Amino acid sequence: MGTPTRSDKDYADLIGKFELRQVALMLDEGRALDGATAEVVQELRAQGGYRGVPVPWQALEKRAGETVASGTPNPIRTLPIIDRIFADSAAVRMGASMVNIDQGLAEYPVTTSSVAAGWATTETGSVAGPTAYATTDRPLAPNNTLGVTMKITRKTLKQSGDALEQAVRRDMNGAIGEKLDAAVFLGAGASGEPAGVLVGSYGITSTAVNAAATWAAFRSAVTRFIVANAASGPGAVKLLIRPEIFDFMDDTLIDGTAVSEWDRLIKNIPLGNIVMSSNALAAPTGGPPTASKALLTTTVGGVPPIFVGTWGAIDLIRDPYSDAASGGLRLTALTTMDVTVSRSAQLQILTGVENALEEEGG
Repeated sequence: MGTPTRSDKDYADLIGKFELRQVALMLDEGRALDGATAEVVQELRAQGGYRGVPVPWQALEKRAGETVASGTPNPIRTLPIIDRIFADSAAVRMGASMVNIDQGLAEYPVTTSSVAAGWATTETGSVAGPTAYATTDRPLAPNNTLGVTMKITRKTLKQSGDALEQAVRRDMNGAIGEKLDAAVFLGAGASGEPAGVLVGSYGITSTAVNAAATWAAFRSAVTRFIVANAASGPGAVKLLIRPEIFDFMDDTLIDGTAVSEWDRLIKNIPLGNIVMSSNALAAPTGGPPTASKALLTTTVGGVPPIFVGTWGAIDLIRDPYSDAASGGLRLTALTTMDVTVSRSAQLQILTGVENALEEEGG
């Protein structure tokens, strides 16, 4: 974002000075915006229509408040627009690419065919005939709107310093991050939600384990990645599991050893590639023993397995009536987002991953 004459670094520096408390006070008291905040809002309004005050995604980043002395090198790399906000989210850690779209639809054509070469069988023979090169468009459409409502009391509004700034930033970041993360994987594809990776019809291979969680179960999925040339080895695979699976595997020792199933897992799949979440995966069901799903992803040729699209900035709208009697301020933040996958070969779903041993029948 930013004007054509402004560099990305200049705009990022301007965003770093954006103050959410100015927006809150403008909506509550009519106080005029000034400085970098006014300039950013003006630029965002020029790029799209907003009922309320547009707030850039980067403004939700929770800041520590450190200062850097003038002239001191500051080795900070500016990352893509949304990734820094939800850096700890399961979606980003599983390799999802967060894409910000000004308006309209975005389509990602990914190769889905297997173009093969062939040898000439004789000196004068022809090589293998042409193989069709096919791509599949993976669209992101602005069909799903996420809303967050915040109540700011009159007392909080009077604390117009850093306390208000951090409270608004923290609450919006947490609420949007939690809902977005759950939708990426578990979105119902109905009732306003996008179709999540584990729910939508994306053609992802789903394998029923229906047994206790072991390294062998995950190894089979990794092997399928390697056979399909989607991964070079276990180190290129990311794994999403429920916390209960970690608890069970870490407590399950291989017979006659002090090595657990969890030790075997992290020996092959780096610990940094394993994501444990009770928000991105549904709670274990069935049983006993209860079971849950697991998801494996890999990035091929720089193409991420999942795309998450957001449109424009966050639209912050004031509700002047609901809390008028107490002098409070009620804000609604609206954002539009969608989810899709790239190649289905870059994802594997495991079902029936149990977090306990089967009980013996009596």
